[in-house]
Amino acid sequence: MAKSAPDSPSPSSRSGRVVIVASRYNSEYTDALVEASSATIAKLAPELDVDIIRVPGAFEIPVVVEAAACQEEPPAAILALGVIIRGSTAHADLIAQTITKTLQETSVSHLIPVIHEVLLVDTAEQAEARSLGDELNRGREAAESAISMIDVMDTMLGASPPES
Repeated sequence: MAKSAPDSPSPSSRSGRVVIVASRYNSEYTDALVEASSATIAKLAPELDVDIIRVPGAFEIPVVVEAAACQEEPPAAILALGVIIRGSTAHADLIAQTITKTLQETSVSHLIPVIHEVLLVDTAEQAEARSLGDELNRGREAAESAISMIDVMDTMLGASPPES
């Protein structure tokens, strides 16, 4: 597993909207992911509005991501944030596999970057390192990926940023 993320993207003047869909389950960690994502977007792309939608658990994230992608004015990117801590059964792995597949399908079918940071970890310590720490903060990385992908998709699709 990589221990460092790519370099942070350049600041962007892109306007529009980003949606963060985050689980309320394991809130200590997911709240930190949301906070880091929101702060990073505000810092790197202050013209982007951020809508935060909270759902009960990780399993509910994909349906809300799909609904966001189907809106009349879809967001420039969607961040899916959650933390699943493995237990003694296969339940966590089944949930994680389903989420991954569904998020990818939504992203591809709507041509909207869906940034998948629904973390599957073995321990609370791993969740803490990825959500509360500075080195591997997946909330920050999700926001940086979203900003980079918005730029890529604008270039690929020849889209001009929406006017404010």
